[in-house]
Amino acid sequence: MTNNSADAIVVGAGLAGLAAAAELGDRGKKVIVVDQEPAHFLGGQAFWSLGGLFMVDTPEQRRMGIKDSYDLALRDWMGSAQFDRDEDAWPRKWAEAYVEFAAGEMRPWLHDMGLRWFPIVGWAERGGSYADGHGNSVPRFHITWGTGPGVLEHFKRRVREHVSNGLVELKFRHQVSHIIMQNSAAKGVSGEVLADDTAPQGAKTNRDEVGEFEFYAPAVIVTSGGIGGNFEMVRKSWPRDRLGEPPKDMVAGVPFHVDGRMIGISEKAGGHVINGDRMWHYTEGVRNWNPIWPSHGIRILPGPSSMWFDAEGNRLKPPCLPGFDTLRTLKEILKTGHEYSWFVLTQKVIKKEFALSGSEQNPDMTDGGWKEVLFQRILTGSKATAPVEAFKEHGEDFIVANTLTELVNGMNHLGGGLIDEAHLRAQIEARDSQIDNPFTKDAQMAAILAARNYRGDKLIRTAKPHKFLDPANGPLIAVKLHVLTRKTLGGLQTNLDSQMVGADGQVVPGLFAAGEVAGFGGGGYHGYNALEGSFLGGCIFSGRNAGRSRAVA
Repeated sequence: MTNNSADAIVVGAGLAGLAAAAELGDRGKKVIVVDQEPAHFLGGQAFWSLGGLFMVDTPEQRRMGIKDSYDLALRDWMGSAQFDRDEDAWPRKWAEAYVEFAAGEMRPWLHDMGLRWFPIVGWAERGGSYADGHGNSVPRFHITWGTGPGVLEHFKRRVREHVSNGLVELKFRHQVSHIIMQNSAAKGVSGEVLADDTAPQGAKTNRDEVGEFEFYAPAVIVTSGGIGGNFEMVRKSWPRDRLGEPPKDMVAGVPFHVDGRMIGISEKAGGHVINGDRMWHYTEGVRNWNPIWPSHGIRILPGPSSMWFDAEGNRLKPPCLPGFDTLRTLKEILKTGHEYSWFVLTQKVIKKEFALSGSEQNPDMTDGGWKEVLFQRILTGSKATAPVEAFKEHGEDFIVANTLTELVNGMNHLGGGLIDEAHLRAQIEARDSQIDNPFTKDAQMAAILAARNYRGDKLIRTAKPHKFLDPANGPLIAVKLHVLTRKTLGGLQTNLDSQMVGADGQVVPGLFAAGEVAGFGGGGYHGYNALEGSFLGGCIFSGRNAGRSRAVA
């Protein structure tokens, strides 16, 4: 390979870019991978993920007594996506193709590559309304042993093998600012060489320019990620008609380098963004007491038992329950005129139900050791996992108290004095009144009982129902929850070969997009709602399609 030319250029060394480069290398193609971050950032945002993959009818599901199928998964996906626009033609095709992949080739292909999964399948985004609406009917969230790094490990290995055999060249600290076009076809990229930076992985790096570059290839594959680290772009794209005004105060669930800069550059080259107003942000964000990137937030992955209150202490109504309907809950919180909400729970709940999203917050699963998992999640007595207990002790959003009066005083100190103790107490007492029978009229209690019918939830994710105001179940805990930015659901329109499709509906020769910058496929294969595990899965699937595309000469 010459220093500045190849068969394909991949812009972005995250999971989608690695998948594309690995597949291209397998085909004997010469590839240049460029990324604006340092070499130790290889893998991008996926490194920080929990490693969950949406897969269908797997051995892991069957061993847990879960009956799943392509038809059920597709019904769930379409009920969640709610495609309703003319521009959803390609996203719909991508959705159908991904569910087919997730129910078929995905697991054996990844298993052969070396990936393995935690045996208890998680039940994320449960919906909570009707069978033909949003949500997963069954657990489908397969956590990879090794979490995000465990997913990346095998794609990195494949790419490094091609580096060794001279087919792939990795160019770090190369910031693309222009896609070179000739006769309406992509011919390469140009941009700036940035100064070296030894910042820890995920931290903000410098943008000091020390040189320029040009690379040439007849195929340019953009895999640069979304906009979640760029609050300005998030607010600009915010769907005010559906969700109201964007929060003035948010926390970032992704690193600073998830900046969206390649989206506009791709548009100038002929790419076309669709569904730019569709996005996925969480309502259970807490400020990281030990931050890595600016405004660093962590998402709580809750079980179903925490009571959820708005900023004024009013209980949120179903389906706004922990882990059920993310965007519906976001909309309801913002309707109150406040930008935050509260979990109220007990030590018994936090012990069994609180998980924190991210590889660094789950060192037992990231290290892939059964002994440590058993110790952290089963054998710690009344304590939660060490990372959760650290947040409870050090996190500015956590309040721990022995009495409700003390808890409310802490909430009012942190939140601005909006909570009336008598009103909060009455709601908790009403909830506690439903504990004495194995049946209930309280929708959240009914959901808890239903969750415990799944043995995976009963074993490690759903606490046995108990009275919150009984001191034996304490201490009481309140958590102030912020809106946390995460995923871009819309993006650059692509066909099933990951070729960019312009505003005129025609393929842009030589231009491709994969991963989050393409809405994980087609320009938004989630539609309006995501079913979780479909982010990493979409990066893998769309990156693979790009790498296997016969349009790459």
